[in-house]
Amino acid sequence: MPDQDGRALDLRSLLAAVEVAAPVAAVDVFAAELGKQVGAEEVAFLISDFNGSALVRFSQHPAGGGRHRSRGGDAAETVPLAGTPYECVLRAQRLQVCPAEEGARVVAPVTARGDVIGVLEMLLPAEPDADTVDYIAAAAHALGYVVIVNRLFTDLFEWGQRSQPFSLAAEIQRRLLPTSLTCEAGQFTVAGAVEPAGNVGGDTFDYILDRDTLHVSLTDAMGHEEDAALLATLLVGSLRNSRRSGATLAEQAARANSTLLLHARADQFVTGQLLRVDLTAGTAAMVNAGHPRPLRMRDGRVDDIELAADPPFGIVPELGYRVQAVTLLPGDRLVFVTDGVLERNAATADIIGLIAATGDLHPREVVQEITGAVLRAVDGKLRDDATALCLDWYGGGEQDRQVGASGNQPSGSPPQADS
Repeated sequence: MPDQDGRALDLRSLLAAVEVAAPVAAVDVFAAELGKQVGAEEVAFLISDFNGSALVRFSQHPAGGGRHRSRGGDAAETVPLAGTPYECVLRAQRLQVCPAEEGARVVAPVTARGDVIGVLEMLLPAEPDADTVDYIAAAAHALGYVVIVNRLFTDLFEWGQRSQPFSLAAEIQRRLLPTSLTCEAGQFTVAGAVEPAGNVGGDTFDYILDRDTLHVSLTDAMGHEEDAALLATLLVGSLRNSRRSGATLAEQAARANSTLLLHARADQFVTGQLLRVDLTAGTAAMVNAGHPRPLRMRDGRVDDIELAADPPFGIVPELGYRVQAVTLLPGDRLVFVTDGVLERNAATADIIGLIAATGDLHPREVVQEITGAVLRAVDGKLRDDATALCLDWYGGGEQDRQVGASGNQPSGSPPQADS
């Protein structure tokens, strides 16, 4: 496909050039080839940092203002996100063309299934035509997958995302989190965030999608730093191992409990919640191991989900954890938090009010708003991790189809207690 100046716009040749490049050079090659195809004077990729509050611009020769870090021949400049055109592009998830002194500046979101990877920015000598804009948007989407694949083989992207140093505990914690902190998957969207990003280490969240099941967990290991991170490693490792072996939700909880009793100190424990959503039936079940109740927003109203609490993992030998039904209706939003979000010093954050006020935001932005509000409430001095996970349920299971067939739609009445 040619552009307005007759240049060939070919995504296959763009990806072919990347395929033969070294992983550490993949984005540079992508940018150079794309720049040739669209006649750009400048092309840059800015990666999102871990807490989503800034972008990081890669270069080999740092220049200008901003905060720069360097490692070997690479430099990274941290660019605050708030109030910038980048923020508008990422919030709207839509490419933006802006007039420049000479030509036009194009900024496109680089995402994969709702997970913000960064933005693609380029300076063109003239305003692009519609075909070129569409091609740049498609190229930016492809760049997301280029980053996902090539980050498996190099630390460049991981290093770039660390706009603040990581402690050893945070390094361990990072390995326990999902590779992508957000996932859009048709029937649902799930997103999580952990603060502070650079230290502590006791909180984790996890999700994984099978053919007909969504598995979600949120856990909080007691203590701080390496002790908490290692305890969390035991717990998350056990949950993943039993889940991958096909264990039921009750079996996963029982094995996690036994693992801590066998390998952790007698004074150590982990609180947590395990959620399993049957995507075919549109139903959900949960285990609550001594953790703060999750919240559900339905028809604009936010309430606790009234789950009975069993003891935390690692306290009572041979405990049979209760699997409790949780109702899901299309349009429901579930929010899970750790006690760092609810601690006394963070109480002014008004999490329930915040959830109600952010009903129109993407789950990715909701969890960032929650953790950001907690940080502001404690003047940036958290005594414990603050973690939030948001699950939006759009429906599509057998239960939802039956509701639609009967003509009964979800009402705005308060949710009933889940038993």
